Amino acid sequence: MSVDENKIAVQHVEDFDKEHHVQTEFEDLPESLRELSTHELTKMGKWTTMKMDLIIMPALTILYILNYLDRQNIAASKLANIMVDLDMSVQQYNTCVSILFVGYILMQIPSNLVLSKIQWPAVWICSAVVGWGAVSAATAAVHSFGGLLACRFMLGFVEAVFFPGAFYYLSMFYNRKQIALRTAILYSGSQLGNAFGTLLAIGILELDGHAGLEGWRWLFLIEGVITIGIALAFVTYLPNSNKKIWTFSQQQLDWLKWNYERDQKQQDESNEVTALQGFLLAVKDPKTWLMCGTLYATYTAAAVNNFFPTVVGGLGFGRNMTYVLTAPPFILCVVAMLCNGFHSDKMGERYLHIALPLTITVVANIIAVSTLNVGARYFAMCLMPLSFYSSAICQLSWISGSLSQPAVKRAASIAIINAICNTPNIWTSYLYYDSPRYVAAFSVNLGAAVVAFLSATASYFYLRRQNQRLDQGKPMGSSGPTPVQQANGFRYML
Repeated sequence: MSVDENKIAVQHVEDFDKEHHVQTEFEDLPESLRELSTHELTKMGKWTTMKMDLIIMPALTILYILNYLDRQNIAASKLANIMVDLDMSVQQYNTCVSILFVGYILMQIPSNLVLSKIQWPAVWICSAVVGWGAVSAATAAVHSFGGLLACRFMLGFVEAVFFPGAFYYLSMFYNRKQIALRTAILYSGSQLGNAFGTLLAIGILELDGHAGLEGWRWLFLIEGVITIGIALAFVTYLPNSNKKIWTFSQQQLDWLKWNYERDQKQQDESNEVTALQGFLLAVKDPKTWLMCGTLYATYTAAAVNNFFPTVVGGLGFGRNMTYVLTAPPFILCVVAMLCNGFHSDKMGERYLHIALPLTITVVANIIAVSTLNVGARYFAMCLMPLSFYSSAICQLSWISGSLSQPAVKRAASIAIINAICNTPNIWTSYLYYDSPRYVAAFSVNLGAAVVAFLSATASYFYLRRQNQRLDQGKPMGSSGPTPVQQANGFRYML
């Protein structure tokens, strides 16, 4: 065979392989999509995803901002003399801050199990938002430590529905290669609340004395009423499944369902097992605890977020300048999360996008624990949120994609991990006592970041070994992908 003939033969083989790849990639198309060319199908996919983003993401992000504001307004109320007006001690005030997380942790698992089994998940989530808005507004009427304590517990109890519920809700519509960026967008809500929440509260507190109400009462009342109104608006159009979505044509719905199931390697059904069975599957799966260990250690290091104004205030600035300096680190955090989430989805990779930000967390805490130089410590404070939260959003995406089926198992896993990993918000408050250096706190944060890195590495090697077993056709047991996923070639994202 001549050189030219050989080139022609090789080109024919490459063309055949390319054509075969396209056929394989777009196999099992719904009837309504088979008439479309590859270019038209790709174009429809991009437009459908963008429409989904415009419907879901602004609503969930705004609700998360409200979730954070209604949770943290007690910190701003301290500036408005709530302790004096309710005759509370410092210990009683700290108890009111901490008690929220008790209700928050207790409700997450039951709520997500319910969410995975009902036909109206968006209604469930928005109803909870209305509930915590009502509790926040009712807090304006308290006149004692006991009343405030009860309201804070109930606020945490109702707010527990939102984050694990919203994250599971996203996993109903987006596949594994899309979820990290959307998780970053969702998470940006809390960071924007961190950046601007206190400044908003200071503006509301200017109403002090109007209609005979103290400023802190106006704060709880206004933010609660706004929350209720926004939730009632969003519940009118947020979809409850990918089978019926406002403004979506049947062809777009078919693409959405096909795109999701192509990645999951099976339909996403919530009636495969009972809620109890899904919970037990999650508890028995080693991946649940490996990933829980990673996120727990990350959230331990991230607990500095609860004391950020206090730590920044230790740099020696006045109150207003401290609040101004608190905003830039969280704005940087939003940018970093979005970039890390986007790149992780684009590369179809999780581990490096988790581990590399954690190394930055380690460096930031080394700086913080070793010097009192104002510039160096503020630089460390800027690095902290952008590093541990950039890692956390990819960890959450890893959890959703690795514990994906059955759907009720995914819901249970998300809730179990999120509930356990929020407990550092309770005990880490006792570490921030040695102002301005906070050696104990930053030392614990440093150790936690190292543990998170090691746990993520262990998860990577475990999942890589699981993929090897899948390649070899070995039995996976109840902790592996479902039989349908295995038959269709499911592999864990690394």
